[in-house]
Amino acid sequence: MARRNSIVASVAMLSIGLAVGGHLESLRLTPAANAVTAEGVSDTPVPASAMALVDSGNHISRIAADVMPSAVHIQAVRVENERKVEETGSGVMMRSQTVKGLFVITNNHVVRGAEMPAIDVVLADGATVHPTKVYRDIESDIAIMQIPDGGQPTARWGDSNTVEIGHFVLAVGSPFGLSQSITMGIVSAKGRRDLSLTADQSVTNQDFIQTDAAINPGNSGGPLIDVRGTVVGINTAIASNSGGNEGIGFSIPSNLVHRVFEQMVAYGRVRRAYLGVELDNSFNDSTAQRLGLPRSRGARITRVYSHQSSPAVVAGLRPDDVILSFNGVDVIDENHLINLVSLADIGTSAKIEVHRSRGKSEMVVQLTDREDFRTATDARGTFNTR
Repeated sequence: MARRNSIVASVAMLSIGLAVGGHLESLRLTPAANAVTAEGVSDTPVPASAMALVDSGNHISRIAADVMPSAVHIQAVRVENERKVEETGSGVMMRSQTVKGLFVITNNHVVRGAEMPAIDVVLADGATVHPTKVYRDIESDIAIMQIPDGGQPTARWGDSNTVEIGHFVLAVGSPFGLSQSITMGIVSAKGRRDLSLTADQSVTNQDFIQTDAAINPGNSGGPLIDVRGTVVGINTAIASNSGGNEGIGFSIPSNLVHRVFEQMVAYGRVRRAYLGVELDNSFNDSTAQRLGLPRSRGARITRVYSHQSSPAVVAGLRPDDVILSFNGVDVIDENHLINLVSLADIGTSAKIEVHRSRGKSEMVVQLTDREDFRTATDARGTFNTR
């Protein structure tokens, strides 16, 4: 989205747009009592019944003070059809566990097509720097930029698996270019997949956290923060009829972002595991019942790639097999399996439960690096296999 709303698709009568632009403690109120003075707030008396609200507000304020110095504003200019196009977004500074340096995490769509000198990263103190390296991963819509290291403060990773529906979260970024902004909401849903974010459907690693924290054009790439002050997501898109916030925003879970981040700074790319199958993206109840399942669940295989003895061939997978679980995790649909496979460790064995011929069986698949199976002559065909 941003100043451009060209990447928009209809989902449930709403448009899904990329948001380029440009938990609190329980609020249990005690019975009314004598007025008391709030800690750190002059001498203004606060009713005892409101102290929980005051304490919660102070907690949010402390989180904001901790996180804001690591948030950045991004402006990127690219040339498209001989015209200059400017995108604005947000980012968060992080450090790697294995590679020295200072890095900014943002969305790939914020900086896509822009050369490094045309990318301005505005720090919290107002200083502007340019990236010295840019790593891009279109499949997760993540970009990593290395910037000059001046000892700037960085944010802390959180565990997105611990985030539950109803938990309070904060969205940090530069909505409409208003840098160092913060909004609050809750986690509305988890595991949102199959969103049409780009015309070419290039964002295949989808497992979004949905939130009603206000996300607007310019918030893309900014962090989603939990009540511990840790990053649990990277804000990416909104569903909107108007182009602005309507209470439905989407963030990439931090566990996915963290893995992509460490892979890119270490290898220059994301090393994704490979199964060697093509999946049914329209698997429905009718097809499931034909195969002996009461309803559609799991991921149905429509084709097994035999080139170079793919893991699927070695394991004995066949068309019309339905993968029901992967390493003990129940598979919801084909997009869920895509994430489970592509982010699994290369070289490891994965246990899968398969429905075949109206029965179930367990198999073991030895996962390999997808890049080993991509060839110049069949790059297009192997790119979308899992």
